[in-house]
Amino acid sequence: MAQVLSPEQVDQLIGEQLAGWTREGDSLVRSVESDSFALGIRLVDAVAVVADELDHHPDIDIRWTTVTFRLSTHSAGGITPYDVDLARRIDALARDRG
Repeated sequence: MAQVLSPEQVDQLIGEQLAGWTREGDSLVRSVESDSFALGIRLVDAVAVVADELDHHPDIDIRWTTVTFRLSTHSAGGITPYDVDLARRIDALARDRG
């Protein structure tokens, strides 16, 4: 099982490497605005492919052109390196579609 990162470790990662992400309790959270609903859905589809490859799946909320990703390793009870890796991958996909 992956080791849960401390709140301080998570905050440091957010400050140094995960711009746009916040820590909400035991989750990393980021909202991405798209130019259209269809572009937001394309981002979700791309994230789904990566999540399946990593076997680590985010909670996703879609509100018109805003997609919110919530990452937590439920089996470990908090944020782990798996979530940090997926956050970086989501960032790259969001940039590629921006």
